[in-house]
Amino acid sequence: MTTIEAPLKYSKAYEYLKPPQLRPQCPGCAYGLAARYLFRALGPKVITTSVPGCGFPSAVGPDGVTIDQMSSLFGNAGSFAGGISSALEVLGDTETVVVPIIGDGGTFDIGFGAVSAAAERNDNMLYVCKDNEAYQNTGNQRSSASPWRSTNTTNPSGFAKPEYKKDIDTILAGHRIPYLATVTVAFPDDFMRKVEKAKSIKGFRFIHILSPCTTGWGFTAELTIEMSRLAVETKYFPLFEVVNGVNITINYQPKGTPLVEYLRPQRRFREITEEQVAEFQRNVDQRWKRLLYQAAYKDSD
Repeated sequence: MTTIEAPLKYSKAYEYLKPPQLRPQCPGCAYGLAARYLFRALGPKVITTSVPGCGFPSAVGPDGVTIDQMSSLFGNAGSFAGGISSALEVLGDTETVVVPIIGDGGTFDIGFGAVSAAAERNDNMLYVCKDNEAYQNTGNQRSSASPWRSTNTTNPSGFAKPEYKKDIDTILAGHRIPYLATVTVAFPDDFMRKVEKAKSIKGFRFIHILSPCTTGWGFTAELTIEMSRLAVETKYFPLFEVVNGVNITINYQPKGTPLVEYLRPQRRFREITEEQVAEFQRNVDQRWKRLLYQAAYKDSD
């Protein structure tokens, strides 16, 4: 029988909004809030790595947060973090958590080979993908994380992306990594619990954050949390976790809100037709059914 956990509670949400204050670069950027949840759950013994991008500078600064941070190239973030982890092991440091915080461009695309290699080796790191579904730092260029029929600045004029988003979670689960989870800022208790759980596990762990981008997606700043919520409620971005690449737990039962409610506020879908919305809805429904089927299997070994 498929496992779907009880509805999430928000009793602790106010705690997550207390200092430290982490400032996003753009009004409404989801990552500023995501970084609060992330670092509060991780605690002080953290070494982070990053690649060029718009999100990470918001996670460090003069607002009471001191984080050891090292920068790598786009293409080697996974192996770079793996090297740091190996050095800590040689030094006998079993408490410091190595946390690459990398966007979808450096995870799905340019750095994918290094990420896959680190996952295959089961390098000891908690890899965080901040997925805003495009190369947003340089102006909303298309990535393989960009959704079907979204418009990006690298699409030919008048054309939307003809390919569906790469299913990075299924790909990495196929590496049989110890832990993988999806999170959004609209569900803070779920977010914090999963980070805390990932921190307690050794090996390659993957946290996939859907991070709505006001400028690239084209919605107004006050809708950031609503966009995160609608992504889950429409089943576009289900909340689940995978243990050892096999055992899947769906953490929240979506309401099944029509996908068009999620697409309509976003300017990047301004060219999508009613027929395409219907096709997109069918794709989302098929993926949800497949997830339910996979979650019904439990490995007893």
